[in-house]
Amino acid sequence: MKKILVFGGFGFLGHYLVNELLNRGYQVTVADIHENEKFEGDITYIKCDITSKENVKNVFKTKQFDFVYNLAGFANLDTAIKYPIETIQLNVIGNMHILEECVKNNISRFVYASSAYAMSNKGSFYGISKLASEKIVEEYLKKYSLPFTILRYGSVYSERSYDNNYIYNLVKSAVLEGEINHNGDGNELREYIHAADASKLSVDVIESEAFKNLHVILTGNERMKRSDLFNMIKEILNDQVEINYKNDGYHNHYNFTPYSFEPSVSRKLSANPHIDMGQGLLECVRSVHENEK
Repeated sequence: MKKILVFGGFGFLGHYLVNELLNRGYQVTVADIHENEKFEGDITYIKCDITSKENVKNVFKTKQFDFVYNLAGFANLDTAIKYPIETIQLNVIGNMHILEECVKNNISRFVYASSAYAMSNKGSFYGISKLASEKIVEEYLKKYSLPFTILRYGSVYSERSYDNNYIYNLVKSAVLEGEINHNGDGNELREYIHAADASKLSVDVIESEAFKNLHVILTGNERMKRSDLFNMIKEILNDQVEINYKNDGYHNHYNFTPYSFEPSVSRKLSANPHIDMGQGLLECVRSVHENEK
């Protein structure tokens, strides 16, 4: 029986992932800052704040694990924008604490929960934190031979209440308040995937060597406009919903695709007149002699 460690196993996607792992017969340990919740099977729970190096180290002392998932960290884009320093500490430094222990404990594979925003110039500090962590994960393979799979999740939803479950919160507003408010024009495209389906794919990747050291994008099969989603909710609720488009910009979210290319352009500035290279070297030699006297 393979032993799996899931950081952030009590979160939105983590709940479904843990259940899927249990259904497939894995022995699961959940490390999370939140308290225990019930699953359809037995798990080991360890309270852990991944920004604490000692907390993370103590988790790995409990047993030897085969695979490690990291789903912990800020997953709400707007929250990450509001707290940039905390976002980097949690999503980047916290992830490095886990990587360090994975190397020390010879983990078979590390699975990192990234985002489609890692490929985009949108997403602000959230997207930056995900891209930075992806690059760090890749570097741990190069320097320490730690195998990985990076999962770039798209628009995940479910029927469970979480602050980053966009569709649930949308439906909640429609049911309780009779309205849907949207900052964009409704033409934004998304490929929604249910968290249960995303979790099945997330377990599939560790059961095949084909996904080793790869980046995998997990999205739905059909593209849908936001406006079509809103109208579908409205129709389900017997047209008793008012849809409001503010059209005041959707600056931190992508409209049609998360992919974007934005080269950094630099300007060369040379000193003229300047200190000649030979003169500069002579000054260095003179300085060494003076310092050694």
